[in-house]
Amino acid sequence: MAKPSYTKDEIRKMAKDEHVQFLRLMFTDLYGTIKNVEVPISQLDKVLDNKMMFDGSSIDGFVRIEESDMWLYPDLSTWLIFPWGSEHGKVARLICEVYNADRTPFYGDPRNNLIRILDEMKELGFTDFNIGPEPEFFLFKLDPETGKPTTHLNDKGSYFDLAPVDLGENCRRDIVLELEKLGFDVEASHHEVAPGQHEVDFKYADALHACDNIQTFKLVVKTVARKYGLHATFMPKPLDRINGSGMHLNMSLFNEKGNVFFDENAEEQLSQEARYFLGGLIKHARNYTAVMNPTVNSYKRLVPGYEAPVYVAWSGHNRSPLIRVPIARGLSTRVELRSVDPSANPYLAVAAVLAAGLDGLKNKIEPPKPVDRNIYVMGEEERKANGIEDLPSTLHNALKALRTDEVIINAMGPHLYNNFIEAKRLEWEAYRQEVSQWERDQYLELY
Repeated sequence: MAKPSYTKDEIRKMAKDEHVQFLRLMFTDLYGTIKNVEVPISQLDKVLDNKMMFDGSSIDGFVRIEESDMWLYPDLSTWLIFPWGSEHGKVARLICEVYNADRTPFYGDPRNNLIRILDEMKELGFTDFNIGPEPEFFLFKLDPETGKPTTHLNDKGSYFDLAPVDLGENCRRDIVLELEKLGFDVEASHHEVAPGQHEVDFKYADALHACDNIQTFKLVVKTVARKYGLHATFMPKPLDRINGSGMHLNMSLFNEKGNVFFDENAEEQLSQEARYFLGGLIKHARNYTAVMNPTVNSYKRLVPGYEAPVYVAWSGHNRSPLIRVPIARGLSTRVELRSVDPSANPYLAVAAVLAAGLDGLKNKIEPPKPVDRNIYVMGEEERKANGIEDLPSTLHNALKALRTDEVIINAMGPHLYNNFIEAKRLEWEAYRQEVSQWERDQYLELY
């Protein structure tokens, strides 16, 4: 299931044949933001031999200034030539892992950290963890004078609408074409529920390359949108009173025999391993929420009435719980975590859900009974009677939950965890000190 790699000679040949002039060496910081070091093609041999250094102290959450020299090790399977050129020639990219000056893996690099958790998975006898992401985004008009994003939508469409209502259709079609040029297997693209909201679904991949694909997808979407005078945002809830954007994660675990989650002789053909994995996801759900929903704004999406999950439960026939088990079986047997939003760092999010699921398998954690009713219409007492907990309602509460969970803390590793907690504590403190327009509208005249 892992993506095939290229040899150094194959990359040299492709770069020459396609007249590549620049290389982007890409990696991801603590917050999920793509960073890159751009070098001329003359540096290709140096890059391929892991001899490219950069200053890690300039990246948030990386290292202190006195230990700034770091190496970039490219993953050759991520070689890709961007379909849009520049006046100075074509640009290719390689996604890199970050290494310390002494050439040991740097575990403040979220990609390296995910590789660490995948190695733990392999030690338990599993071969692959496949992820099918469903990232949603909004398209807003750019201000023609300043070039800055506005909050003016480019359409009034809704779920699965067509042109002329969906004025973003041409932009979305262009995004799909660019993704296909890059080798993405796009399965569907459509207008989402909210005006200006869109989704493009692409085929699952092994966990590491699925996260790489999410990062590449975001870059393509933002780049193409600008050509149309639009700004694409993956902010979870850019506008009130309409649906926010999610990034559902469909996941399945494999060993040498195939999909571990499928058992044709089990109830609903869902294996005992799938149930234990599900049990782990449920047990740790409140505690990994800070990783899946890492911004103050994330919790404006996680409210009743806008399709996002709010309650910790699972079902095979119901879209209101946190986790859904789609009806597909065989190789396609999977579980879908619906709380994740696209502001999440994909490498951290996938490491956390994998660790939670593996904890379920190691400790044989049985999931609660599925909830096949609409949880949104249940009262608080009825939810309590059914053992259904609420997800944290604020970033502050989510961080408190995260601090209690050694499994998720270990899934992040000490460097990422400590920097994440401190950065998010500061984010919450800054938000807490702001007075919103809503508060002025509510209270200025009343009191």
